[in-house]
Amino acid sequence: MSEWLIEMGTFLIQTVLLMAIVGMVLAIVLRNKESEEHSLKLTVESLNDQRRSRDRKLRVTTTEHGARKKLVKAFRQEEKAKHKAAKQGKGKAQAVQKVWVLDFHGDLKASQTEKFAQEVSAIIDVAAAEDEVVVRLESAGGLVHAYGLAAAQLDRLQTAGLTTTVCIDKVAASGGYMMACTANHIKAAPFAVIGSIGVVAQVPNIHRLLKRNDIDVELLTAGKYKRTLTVLGKNTEEGREKFIDDLENTHRLFKQYVSQHRPEMDIDALATGEIWYGSEALEQKLTDSVGTSEAYLVERMAQAHVYSVRLEPPKTFSRKVGLAVSAGIEQAIVKGLGLIEAAGWQRR
Repeated sequence: MSEWLIEMGTFLIQTVLLMAIVGMVLAIVLRNKESEEHSLKLTVESLNDQRRSRDRKLRVTTTEHGARKKLVKAFRQEEKAKHKAAKQGKGKAQAVQKVWVLDFHGDLKASQTEKFAQEVSAIIDVAAAEDEVVVRLESAGGLVHAYGLAAAQLDRLQTAGLTTTVCIDKVAASGGYMMACTANHIKAAPFAVIGSIGVVAQVPNIHRLLKRNDIDVELLTAGKYKRTLTVLGKNTEEGREKFIDDLENTHRLFKQYVSQHRPEMDIDALATGEIWYGSEALEQKLTDSVGTSEAYLVERMAQAHVYSVRLEPPKTFSRKVGLAVSAGIEQAIVKGLGLIEAAGWQRR
């Protein structure tokens, strides 16, 4: 009996410690997230300079040791000549096309939309009419209203008169495609997942389970269709039909939105909820070309200055400490779970 009490006590202590650790992790994550939302800083990076730097590093590394100094010297002279030419041409009006690169990684709630909207605003404020905006998009879709708002941010670029290109390397389906279709040009990788122009909803119902256990649920509404299908109450055929009507209406609006932006598509044939891979999507006119975002940006670097634009939290000391603590606690949880599991096996 005493052995059993000791084991139970040990188990309870381990459980409490584990819950405390999880609580600390959640508190740190939430605090970091809150501070990030209020202190985002704009980061602009020249992808031309980044590529040139990597190219030079590779060339120096792969050059014979005796010839490296000569190569580095040549690079320095090249930089000096470049700065001198820039100074001499400072007073001259030279219109150099710029390409602004944004990233959107969508989840179910399109939670990146607020940050994305601010990035779009920043570009609209400074971009010239001849500039291009490239959006590297990845999303399998999600909530209708959330992705409707995200797509509206891309529409703002069109309204501002900027040429937009959406690059899809992995997936832009459902709400993700709703965003993509707003672009002047859609480029997709050969096996990127495209399409799924459809609407889906599912509602679990446990009314019969509750009824078997003599549990009543009262659902009171004001308005005939305030609730159509419910989780707990009894669903009616009328409510079910209304729910389906609402889905069909949402689908109709989705189709209308896509066809307005891509009138060359056979929307009725393609808005079946099916998906196509990149090369197939081109045949169906869901996209305009096949290729990866990296290849396209390298191509544009030969013709324009390409800049990556993103809002991100500042790299403050407190944030670094918070991330380090979070990582440490995460490792401790993994180790703790391993020890608990090992102890459990030993007892068995």
